[in-house]
Amino acid sequence: MVRGAAQVVGVVGELQARSAAEASELFREGEPAVVAVEGGALPAVGSDGHPLRSAPRGFRTPFRFGTDDELLVIDQRRLPDVLVEVPIRTAGDAAVAIRDMVVRGAPAIGQVAAIGLALQAGAARTAPARTRRAILQGAANTLRNARPTAINLGWAVERVMARYEAIGPLTADGETIAAALRAEALAIVAEATEDHGRMAEAGLALLPVTDGRPLRILTHCNTGPLAAGQYGTALGVVQAAHHAERPIHVWVDETRPYLQGARLTTWELDQAGVAHTLIPDMAAGPLMARGEVDVVLVGGDRVAANGDTANKLGTYTLAVLAARHGVPFIVVAPLSSVDLRTPDGSSIPIEERPADEVTTIRGVRIAPVGTAVHNPSFDVTPGGLIDAIVTEEGAIRAPYGPALRAAMDRREARRRVA
Repeated sequence: MVRGAAQVVGVVGELQARSAAEASELFREGEPAVVAVEGGALPAVGSDGHPLRSAPRGFRTPFRFGTDDELLVIDQRRLPDVLVEVPIRTAGDAAVAIRDMVVRGAPAIGQVAAIGLALQAGAARTAPARTRRAILQGAANTLRNARPTAINLGWAVERVMARYEAIGPLTADGETIAAALRAEALAIVAEATEDHGRMAEAGLALLPVTDGRPLRILTHCNTGPLAAGQYGTALGVVQAAHHAERPIHVWVDETRPYLQGARLTTWELDQAGVAHTLIPDMAAGPLMARGEVDVVLVGGDRVAANGDTANKLGTYTLAVLAARHGVPFIVVAPLSSVDLRTPDGSSIPIEERPADEVTTIRGVRIAPVGTAVHNPSFDVTPGGLIDAIVTEEGAIRAPYGPALRAAMDRREARRRVA
């Protein structure tokens, strides 16, 4: 029913090594036509007016350092048309990029927030200690409020600020503080890469076996490296299956209204050479009814203590449909997305996005001026509709309360040994 453990570990280890390599050479020589830095020349286009395409070369990381004091982040709003990097030099830059969805996805925004806070500490290294403390505390609050639903954002900011407080904010010199916060931010990124590899291992072992035909996976929103950092969550499992040479086909929900599935997931799968088909969100039900979906894999922006999971709007609908048609529904999320302080889904704050994301598509109005809009960015899927939550500590099943707490304890014990 599952692949051999040794084979799974080998595949994931290979992918982790590849992720680390690609993090340092995201834009290799030979592809100058498809890359631009904000304010520079845009990519070259072909005779059809679209950017020139290169051959598939694998999943890409969403950010890299340009210099020691500058993080370059792929502007995900511009994909798939052009590949443009936006420079991040301060926590304020990071907060704007997160709020405006230049970067998105719970794990990725946590990593970018942590690095943004570290860059702010570097910029304030020569400021008086009390001034520096005010700057960093203000920056932390700005980052926390950039997007309220994804728990990774607040978790990453709190972790970096805890490091700041631990080294003595009024006694340590600015260089020491800047170095310590940078080290903490980079540790968050490194841990995410390892944890997402462990998730892929656990998720790969859960995938149903389909004799003689490709495994048909349905996914929602975008959960690859663009959303998660150097690896991916739900698409990390897809990536591991692809590299294990399992025949797979991915149904990709377009994910209205922001179209993360249509714009980003299809782009990532195309880059990686994974077979896929884009579908309207409401086509998922008929596909399940005809028996054309073997498993649903989604991410999770915040998992409450009882397993209720907030994720991109439309996830709850998929869970209901999967339960109706007997299709396994699996959440893939790191423990940094788990919020044990939130008892259940009713306590998760749901971000309301701007109305024009619904009334317009790329600047073209599709609804009358003045139309009232309700545009929640997330919905909450009850834990009772989730067959398993895949974390870096393995696949967790109901009852989720004690299982999530035990997974947290295992993670802490593993890191203490490491």
